[in-house]
Amino acid sequence: MPLVLIVDDSPTEIFKISQILSKNGYDVLTAESGELGLDIAKQKMPDVVLMDIVMPGLNGFQATRQLSRDPETSGIPVIIVTTKDQETDRLWGQRQGAKGYLTKPVDSKGLLKAIDAVLN
Repeated sequence: MPLVLIVDDSPTEIFKISQILSKNGYDVLTAESGELGLDIAKQKMPDVVLMDIVMPGLNGFQATRQLSRDPETSGIPVIIVTTKDQETDRLWGQRQGAKGYLTKPVDSKGLLKAIDAVLN
């Protein structure tokens, strides 16, 4: 089963997204910060990373940029999952290397479709 890393500082969001993924056969890893997300991504090499933007310390844009520019992790697609709904945020996310962009609250169909799109 595909391995998905959720990077989000909200325990509620991690729980909700984990539930959707687990019910649909995905293996799930979680990280509560951008820094921890980078460490876990390098150690476990997930198939997809779901990245929040607004987090203390290393934000999601910075973490996405580091993942996409590191030769070791550049093959891992990142989907940004955030409350930030401006077109400029979407464009900036793409420039950092994100392969997808979803706004919270995420619905299960949209989430699964986005993951499927980056895996295939």
